[in-house]
Amino acid sequence: MFRKSPFIIFCLLLLQISGAAQQPAAKVAYETLLERVMKQDPTVDFKELRLAYTETKQYSPYGGDSETRKAMFVALNAEQYDKTLELSEKILASNYLDINAHFGVFAANRKLGHAEKANYHKYVFQSMRKSISDSGDGKTMEAAFVVISTDEEYALFNFMGLRPTGQSLIESEGHHYDKMTALDPRTDQTNTFYFNIDKPFNWLGNSLKH
Repeated sequence: MFRKSPFIIFCLLLLQISGAAQQPAAKVAYETLLERVMKQDPTVDFKELRLAYTETKQYSPYGGDSETRKAMFVALNAEQYDKTLELSEKILASNYLDINAHFGVFAANRKLGHAEKANYHKYVFQSMRKSISDSGDGKTMEAAFVVISTDEEYALFNFMGLRPTGQSLIESEGHHYDKMTALDPRTDQTNTFYFNIDKPFNWLGNSLKH
């Protein structure tokens, strides 16, 4: 019977250890950053946090609970704040980086007079929004906003007071973009914005291979 040399055995062990380490590495990086967020560490890089999340098994950019999100905003507009909290916390339980859910929790807690909780979720959703808006100005593909889900595109428009009117997919130099048009109701002008969607697009491509 063929016997593996100590060197081969050592190499195989290294490969096994390396493979095992690579799997949880992204999760550890994400959870470490998230722990700092929960402590309201002002030095957290939210773009780094969002990108770390895309490397975890939990990342599912097209798997958001749109019905629960819609119900959350309906409840918020109806001033049903306890129901808003219930629905938004359900969303956060499956995806803690859902920017809309953090806004829902913030708004409901503010109305209920829960200042500490309101301030925390305000810190999270504002930091997430800033990490998107700081990634570019969206006016060209070269300066496209970097997003990890289409939900972030619509959330950014909502916070900017813009109404999306059109969308098209563009591929250029190995990157993928959403070309979006949006109406500004205050000026009645329509502007074009570009979003880099490499992360969700590549996730979709990889998921279709399996």
